[in-house]
Parts: sequence; structure tokens; C-alpha cells
Amino acid sequence: MLARIESGSALGMEALKVEVEVDISPGLPTFNIVGLPDTAIQESKERVRAGISNSEYKFPLRRITVNLAPADVRKEGPAFDLPIAVGVLIATNQISSTRVNQYSVFGELSLTGEVRRISGALLMAFCAKEGDKKGVILPAGNAAEAALVEGLEIIPVTTLREVVDFLNETKSISPLTGKSRKEFASSFALSEYEVDFSEVKGQDHAKRALEVAAAGGHNVLMIGPPGSGKTMLAKRMPTILPTLNIEEAIEVTKVYSVAGMLPPDTSLISARPFRAPHHTISNAGLVGGGQYPRPGEISLAHNGILFLDEFPEFQKSALQVLRQPLEDGHVTISRALTSLTYPAQFTLVAAMNSCPCGYLGDSVKECVCTLGKIQQYQGKISGPLLDRIDIHIEIPRLTKDELTRSAFGETSNIIRERVQQAREHQRERFACLQARTKSKQPRRGISCNALMRSRHLRKFCELSDPALRFLENAIEKLGLSARAYDRVLKVSRTIADLAGSEEIKLEHIAEAIQYRSLDRRSFV
Repeated sequence: MLARIESGSALGMEALKVEVEVDISPGLPTFNIVGLPDTAIQESKERVRAGISNSEYKFPLRRITVNLAPADVRKEGPAFDLPIAVGVLIATNQISSTRVNQYSVFGELSLTGEVRRISGALLMAFCAKEGDKKGVILPAGNAAEAALVEGLEIIPVTTLREVVDFLNETKSISPLTGKSRKEFASSFALSEYEVDFSEVKGQDHAKRALEVAAAGGHNVLMIGPPGSGKTMLAKRMPTILPTLNIEEAIEVTKVYSVAGMLPPDTSLISARPFRAPHHTISNAGLVGGGQYPRPGEISLAHNGILFLDEFPEFQKSALQVLRQPLEDGHVTISRALTSLTYPAQFTLVAAMNSCPCGYLGDSVKECVCTLGKIQQYQGKISGPLLDRIDIHIEIPRLTKDELTRSAFGETSNIIRERVQQAREHQRERFACLQARTKSKQPRRGISCNALMRSRHLRKFCELSDPALRFLENAIEKLGLSARAYDRVLKVSRTIADLAGSEEIKLEHIAEAIQYRSLDRRSFV
């Protein structure tokens, strides 16, 4: 007898609808799975056999053939355990086939018949919704994330026996109905952070630079001696970022679902990610990869912060692969069998010392590094990569008065209000332009100044005459590249937005240029 069950498989940031066909025919007892399965799927034969037997159902001692269609696409992961087991039970008349056609089924089986959590359930639920299915049968551990799909019936199960009883209509399972996006958005609240900008003493210049970076989505490089507060500032950067909107939250949740890192019983990630990988991380760990590509740290930081401490200590090859994601906002990982694209629209916050010992230019300790060592250390950050970082700021050692004073600065909430207001100006600006062009997707993803292209700069970065003359002199004296020139305009546009000005004035350009003057050549 032949049984067909619809399931799915995560393929990058999309889900592929997979039809699981199970045929049981006379012959010697064999169990074959075809359709380009990986090792985890091949091993499902033993899990399915033990799961069915230990759930007190009959496992057929006949010729079993399982086909995963389409057969020309590689499938991976244990999510096909449950649909294969259901197919075997349907083909042996232990489950009625009338109800199963209304649902997509996926889940991992244990040897005892328990249904275990899988990765990518959110993407598969979206795929089931697009396929006009009534609902999905999935592990109870994935029910919260699948409930994000509006209008889809979520059937959470913990054992194979529950699945059989539900499909045979001998037991009812209360479904979870996906919430509407409005319901999720209305429940959003500003996340409570354990840290706050008011805890940082001094460093007013750095705080202002990070406020500009947060308001425009600009990348930042902080340079200073050990103990000056670079890491402390970076960890507080998420506290001043604007709240995620529902579309951004769904994108982040999808990435974590695919990576298998979504916390249990979490339906939606509502706080912006903060990722801080160690400098020993591999290229694949940073940008994603593996035999079957998985998201890396830059994708896990999507719509959030990627903090790279000890910036020059990262492998040079790892730093170079950051160049394309910083420019394009996504990363494409190509392998012999597949090519997958993951989102990587993050804000880079990097920190480094000015020399190997860390005290070049310090007001207290003397640098002991030779000129050659300093140049070798600074040379680990290439010019093209440095050009892609909008804001370069120096973090000096705190004075004794700054360390001992008890006065606190502005709280993160106060700074975040200004940042949020500036972001609203930017969204309105780009939304109006999109409406005038009457194009379906003319500038999708342009939500902050850092994402502007050349045509946007010509449209929105109108300079006053004094500002234009000042910028021309700066280009000549600092030798700014074309990319650096564009980034100065973007930063100045953000500074003007924070000031509530539509025109970019001299003071806005002057502040933006001072964030570019600390290039590599000025360290030595």
C-alpha cells in the first residue's frame, strides 16, 4: 500500500515542501530511503523502527521504500522521522488516511516514540500556510514559534501515540492558533536590560558617536588603551537601539529557528541580537558554512549588533570575508551541492588597541612597541575594510576626576528616545520616496541612513554652501576615498536628523568628518 504525507525541509531562509511517499510491498524485509537523504535521514530507519515498536504498534516485516520528493534536492535533518513513521502506519492501515491530508507533519522521533524538537519549524510552518494546509503537526517544543504564522492550526504533540490518536480521531488535541501580527506587535515592550549607558563614566565623545551610530545604523571602530571602556560601551549599544518592528522580529526569529538556537517556548525574538564571538572563531563560524551551510555569527546578529573585540586578532581571512556582507547586507554560501543566502544586515561595533602593547599615545603608560610591530599590528585591518566602517573614534584613558566622580550621565532610555525619533524621520523619508516612484519593491530594506545608495545621497544629502566648501577641503587634506566620502555624507545626514534639520549644515559635516579622521595612518 502507498501512503503520502506532506512535510518540509529548511533550505536556507526558505522552506521546501517535501512529499514523503511510503510504499510497503511483499518481499524480504528491507527499509530503503531515496530522494537524496543525508546521514541523519538514513539513520531515521532505526529510530522509526524502534519508535513504532516501543509505541506498541506493529512494524511491518516487508519491503519498505520511502521516497522524499522532489528527488533532485538534497534533504537533511531528523525532521522526517515523524512523517515517515506516520506513512508506515497509514500504509499498514493502523492510521486512517482521511485526516492526514489536511496537515503538514514534521518532527524527530526518539527510540521510545517521543517527539523531539527540530530546527527550522517556523519556516516549515510558513511553507504549510502557503500550501493551503489547515495546520501542522509538530513537536510541542516548536509550537510557540510556529504560532507566529497567522491563521494556521498548530497541533503540538509529544509522542507518536498522540499523533496516531489524533489522526484516528480517537483523541482530541487543543490546537494553538497563530496570533495575528497586530497581536504580537501590541505585546512588544522595550526589553529590560541589565546594563545602562548611565553607568559609563566620562567618554562623552564616545557616547555621542554611538548615539549617531545607533540613529543611522552606522558601523563603529573604537580605538583606545586597555581599560578605557571600549567593551563596556559596546555592551550598552543595544540599550539605545530602536525597538524591533514586527517584520524585523520575524526575520531574526527565522534565522534563530534555522540555526536551532531559538529558546524553548519562545514565539518571537523581540530584542535586537547582540553577538560577540571570540577572536579565535573560524571563517565558517563567523559568516556561516559547513557541509550543509548554517547561519554564522553575522547572520545571528541580523538587525542587531556584531561586536568584535580585539579586532586585529581575528584571522585576516575572516575579516576580509566581512567586506561583502557589510556592503550588501546578506551573505551567500556556495557549496558543491547547494548555494544558500542568509541575511546579514547588522551594525558592526569593533574595538582595538592602537598597538600590540596597547599604550601607544596613552597619557600615563609608555608604549614599548617598535615601529615595525606597530605597523604590522595596524596592517591587519585592511584599507578596504576600514573604509566600510563609518565612524572611527578614539577612547582615551579616563582621568582620576572622571573615575572618582559620582555623577551619572544620561540613561539609555533618554538616548533611545532621540534615536527612535531620528529613525522615524528616516522611515518617513524613504516611505515618501517609495510612494512617489509607484514601484512595488523599489527600496525594500532602506530603513536607515547607513543603507542609502548613491542615488539616495544625491536626493537627501543637500549641503549648505559653507558645508560643501568645508567638505571639499576635507577631501583634499584627508585624501578621502569615494566610499569614505559617501559614508561622511551618510553620517552627516544622521547627525542632521538628530538635530531635526532637513539641510546638512556646516556643524553636521564637521562632526561627521572628525569621525573619519582617525584612520590607520594617524595612529603611528
